[in-house]
Amino acid sequence: MPKRASPRISSRKQPRQARSEGLVAAILEAAIRVLAEEGAQRFTTARVAERAGVSVGSLYQYFPNKASILYRLQRDEWRQTTEQWRIILTDQARPPTDRLRQLVHSFLRSEVEEAEVRLALDDAAPLYRDAVEAREIHAEGDRIIEAFMAEALPEVQDTKRQRAGDLIVMTMTAVGKELTETPRESSEIDAYADAMSDMFIAYLEKVQSV
Repeated sequence: MPKRASPRISSRKQPRQARSEGLVAAILEAAIRVLAEEGAQRFTTARVAERAGVSVGSLYQYFPNKASILYRLQRDEWRQTTEQWRIILTDQARPPTDRLRQLVHSFLRSEVEEAEVRLALDDAAPLYRDAVEAREIHAEGDRIIEAFMAEALPEVQDTKRQRAGDLIVMTMTAVGKELTETPRESSEIDAYADAMSDMFIAYLEKVQSV
């Protein structure tokens, strides 16, 4: 049975003038509103175009289908998160434990603040999660974590260090997703972040001492 082709998720063309950039910005802003209000299952290019106040034909000049719009929203979110991690984890003026604690707080806070859109994007993930572009962004995030773990655990074997990094990322991601499913107070988010940070730091100390 022939393998099903992945949907096209790249933008059809890049805006080159201020007017075109404004149009794309309006489409993406409308897409966020539609996604938050309607969810991934009811997300359509027609609804986005209507909310943006543009024709479907104008939308298709830049986005060939709904998967390309959803991927653009997810790509922007991934890049923002990756840059957040890079800024925090490469700040060598601070001890690795301080950076890890700040990362946990920043990540959980951003997950909760954008809960509606993040949950909807998770539902839409099958449309683009296997795309080459998605793998490239994730690879950059992996490199940032690997470099940080090499600094935090310089004397630990590569396999153990990688496992430690994977566990930290998977735990943060799982907890972040859980926290987005129910409204939370800021104080509650901070309490979770502090507890998780303490857990991670104790874990790294144990890995370092073995």
